[in-house]
Amino acid sequence: MDPSLRESDEGLLGGPHLFIVEAFLSPSVSRYAAAVPESHDDLAPMQIFDTARGEIVPFEPGPVVRIYTCGITPYDATHLGHAAAYVGYDVLQRRLRDRGHETRCVRNVTDVDDDLLRKAREVGMHYLDLAAAETARFDSDMVALGMIPSWSEPRATSAIAEIRSMISTLFEKGNAYTVEGWIYFDVTTYEDFGSISGYDHETMLALHAERGGNNEDPKKRNPLDFVLWQPSAPGEPEWESLWGAGRPGWHIECSALALRELEVETIDLHGGGSDLIFPHHECEAAQSQAATGEPFVRHWMHQAMVRMDGEKMSKSLGNLVFVSELRKTYDTRAIRLGIVAFHYRTEWEWNEQIMPAAAERLERWVAAGQGDGALAEVRAALDNDLDTPAAVAAIDAAVADGLGVSSAAELLGIDLSA
Repeated sequence: MDPSLRESDEGLLGGPHLFIVEAFLSPSVSRYAAAVPESHDDLAPMQIFDTARGEIVPFEPGPVVRIYTCGITPYDATHLGHAAAYVGYDVLQRRLRDRGHETRCVRNVTDVDDDLLRKAREVGMHYLDLAAAETARFDSDMVALGMIPSWSEPRATSAIAEIRSMISTLFEKGNAYTVEGWIYFDVTTYEDFGSISGYDHETMLALHAERGGNNEDPKKRNPLDFVLWQPSAPGEPEWESLWGAGRPGWHIECSALALRELEVETIDLHGGGSDLIFPHHECEAAQSQAATGEPFVRHWMHQAMVRMDGEKMSKSLGNLVFVSELRKTYDTRAIRLGIVAFHYRTEWEWNEQIMPAAAERLERWVAAGQGDGALAEVRAALDNDLDTPAAVAAIDAAVADGLGVSSAAELLGIDLSA
């Protein structure tokens, strides 16, 4: 095996909370201090739908809002479904900053994963070279779309020590077991499993199988048990561990990174596409809370799927609209406008009329010029479960009345001075 794919076992025997201490912060992390106005203590709280509670509830974080959004597995270019998710969390951050908060949003890069390794083999590239190239393309798209830079963008491979420590803690607490070098989380040891999604057992089984889980794995005690660590196949990267050389499962990567980067055991808000509710976020919460003994997330926020040809837009189906291709024809501000015209919790279907309509809207807003028209209405709309369609309608109305709308547009991430 290529020695470059092996990692030091330093930190293997760390204590149960090794994975959250500052000493393990990734050296490549970039920090961005939020420029915020004076705090608006008299404001009513934002109202945001919480997936676990199944209703719109007050979102009442402290002065610093810690957010984790699941990032890309970098084996292909950014598609419109990715962009819609990250635009939604970007608008959330803009309104939180406008209300006087500092936001710290971590977005990971899953740079060791079955899909990435498979694609690397297909194209004849080292998996880290492929990941680096696709991450650079993704970051270019995010910059072009005017996203607030991530407070941190850690790679899964940077957290091997924290992952091993977390698995050790789960063994100590009776939540993990090993069979033939594979390590599984025993879902029967966590009584709240299923509480985020609210799905019944049969639905969880179906989605688990559909989204990469192996319900027929004879090594598992329960079909819904999920992989924490696995032996690497020949040619795959591997790291030493107490249980043998191997690599981490998908779910535990995000738990380790969220806890390490945000340096708390309970984060304010966790996000991602609605297809991550189960199994990914359900498994994240189970292993995190089992390890720390504390709630993992205060508020779960999920982005609805963007559809094309009647199916969700996804790499596996190949029904994709790439941001890099749209950028060749349209102003990237128009791409954002095409996205925010839809509510983040409503599935929508891509069609060829979306971008021309968004481009025309952008022209009207730019022509309206600078000003605070519709600012109060947009703030109220965003405080009401990030109602971006209502915000867009309010700006349209102000433009029709001859008002400049640059301040309101900025809350949606649209810079009319550019």
